Amino acid sequence: MAQESVLAEKSLAFAVRIVKLNDFLVKEKRETVISKQIIRSGTSIGANIAEATYGVSKADFISKLHISLKETAETEYWLRLLRMSDCIPQDLFQMLLNECLEIKRILISTLKTTKNNSES
Repeated sequence: MAQESVLAEKSLAFAVRIVKLNDFLVKEKRETVISKQIIRSGTSIGANIAEATYGVSKADFISKLHISLKETAETEYWLRLLRMSDCIPQDLFQMLLNECLEIKRILISTLKTTKNNSES
């Protein structure tokens, strides 16, 4: 359960940074199409993790974490696109990408552990 708490905290902190990124993109770059996409996927990661915590079954928990994992992959895509389009500076990109990848690793680990424990 400690890993889930760390995951929830990291995903919430990441969502806050995504909200700030959205503000930057809209105000400074006047970019609204990709900013809408990344705010949806980037904040959905933590929302689904929060939902998973209160899942009605192990299968529900796993399903919500899988959704979070898919949202993490989508967010990673939008971050890479923003960087390749020169919409965000390299240092901001690298910081957000590192956080995104860390959340992804924790999600994968949690899913593996949960599935292994379900099979026992």
